[in-house]
Amino acid sequence: MKINDKNLAAFATSQSQVDKAGYLMKKGDGSKNFAKRWFVLKGNLLFYFEKKTDKEPLGVIILEGSTVELAESEMEEHFCFKIVFPSKAYIVGAESHQVMEQWMKALACASYDYVKLMAAELQRQLNELCQAETAEEVKSASKFV
Repeated sequence: MKINDKNLAAFATSQSQVDKAGYLMKKGDGSKNFAKRWFVLKGNLLFYFEKKTDKEPLGVIILEGSTVELAESEMEEHFCFKIVFPSKAYIVGAESHQVMEQWMKALACASYDYVKLMAAELQRQLNELCQAETAEEVKSASKFV
């Protein structure tokens, strides 16, 4: 997929809906060190910045096809989890168990596949309600015949 860096950076800092934002510790690629980064989740795009006030992200993680899992704590003072892809995993740490759970839930719900699954479940529930109402109407109508 080809992505226009300027448009992506503009979207990252735009006033559009933010699903979740906050500081997390991100493990560097190929190193054992963690760095504090400002993360912004918009839809299925997870942007990360060096600081909250930065105008351009350091990077973006497209969450489609990912899973979110607990990670063994690699830093005693942080609660770590992984964003896992078939060929790569990002390890991040939160300052508390509650913050970690909030991020894990937000990230797990960010993919198109999750939204599609939820829409199918809501449609199934609606169909059940409609069938129950139809059955009740037939039952009520038969009393008057």
